[in-house]
Amino acid sequence: MKNQMVKMLVVVVALLAGVSAWAMSDKQRAEIESRIAPAGQVCLQGDSSCGAAVAAAGGAAKSGEEVYKSSCQGCHAVGAGGAPKLGDAADWAARTSKGIDAVYDNAIKGFSNIGMMPAMGLCMSCSDEEVMAAVDYLVENSK
Repeated sequence: MKNQMVKMLVVVVALLAGVSAWAMSDKQRAEIESRIAPAGQVCLQGDSSCGAAVAAAGGAAKSGEEVYKSSCQGCHAVGAGGAPKLGDAADWAARTSKGIDAVYDNAIKGFSNIGMMPAMGLCMSCSDEEVMAAVDYLVENSK
């Protein structure tokens, strides 16, 4: 008998909850829908279903100086970890004597030998070309 009363009470509560949800006003329902709506949407370039123009990913390439200032100067300004310093012709002459392609390769792939150069100078958002532009900036400003 007690189990039947508990089951009956559960059914009544469920019915009341259902009636309560059904009896909401349009305004209440709209408020709830706005609170649980997604925060945004993802639109890819060329997708016109979003209603607005979509910016191209990445934007314009960064200059060598911009890459240097944002990612390279932490080590290359002070020579940390054996990094050749900006403005030090002797430091850079030793690196460029093997050819600029070898310097580009080390900057892009990284190396650990005497000192350490992390891949991409830890600029994981940089393209190979941007890293090479940073190398060019360093070399040009270290003659």
